[in-house]
Amino acid sequence: MEHLNNIKKRGIRGEIFLTITAIIWGTSFVVQKVSLDYVGPFTFVALRFLLGALFLFPVALLLNWIKHKNTAPEAEGRGTGKEAFLTKPTLLGGTACGLALFLAASFQQNGLIYTASGKAGFITGLYIVMVPLLGLLLRKKVRGLIWIGVALAIGGLYLLCVKEGFTIGKGDLIVLTGALFWALHILIVDHFTATADCLKMSVIQIFVAGLLASAPMLVLENPAITAIMDGAWTILYTAIAVTGIAYTLQIFGQRNTEPTVASIIMSLESVFAVISGMLILNEVLSVKEIIGCVLMFAAVITTQLPQKDNPCGTEKCAAKGQVPCP
Repeated sequence: MEHLNNIKKRGIRGEIFLTITAIIWGTSFVVQKVSLDYVGPFTFVALRFLLGALFLFPVALLLNWIKHKNTAPEAEGRGTGKEAFLTKPTLLGGTACGLALFLAASFQQNGLIYTASGKAGFITGLYIVMVPLLGLLLRKKVRGLIWIGVALAIGGLYLLCVKEGFTIGKGDLIVLTGALFWALHILIVDHFTATADCLKMSVIQIFVAGLLASAPMLVLENPAITAIMDGAWTILYTAIAVTGIAYTLQIFGQRNTEPTVASIIMSLESVFAVISGMLILNEVLSVKEIIGCVLMFAAVITTQLPQKDNPCGTEKCAAKGQVPCP
């Protein structure tokens, strides 16, 4: 029973991390849209990720040093050698996540050139549907309540984000392609978190994404120092808060959370985007937007309800053989 309680506590902690991630992401769409007034999409993506990696790298080094300092006497007692700084799962996971992250962020940023940020937020949120569908292809079981949560979340996203008549344009298709890679990113994170070092994997994925974005930045764009300095606040905010902190919290949060549930929680970024607009820009919620917020929160609550075939709600851990499910 104590073991099961510990599992539940870790699950709750993971969902809190994912909620914080959604709060941070909720402020990012407007900032990303504004950044296009200063720099090109690939310049923005490259700089935000490279600076994000630069921010996280010393943190990873410090925590790694503290970990080895605290475990050194025990290791000597067992006669074991020094643990490698990077393990194979961490390196492979970080590289794979970095590739997916680069593609997702690049398509999203390029799509924002041609479509409204609110509409882009809704289309990006369609990864909520893509995650369980791709999961089925990977033979991952999806509970019935999860599908109800997905339907509620999609309805809430539509009410929150779509202001005008919904038509599909060039920018929408580009953002939709990005949504597919966001879904793949969530599933890749889910695959590697059980065996990889979460913080180191986050540093690697962010650095790889920034490195990959540097090539099209140099080939397709002509980044000027003056323009970068003018838009520095958008780059620094997304580099530190959205990239360095939020993506790391996502990896830690997904460690004990089903990928579909994680995607629904993170889709709350649309709700927090509206809330931040109210608090910062004094925007007023319409009845339609209020209903959208209610549906989004209802979706998250629905995914947390226990089901008879698995009352403990730890499908992810049970599937991986990490806990005995009562």
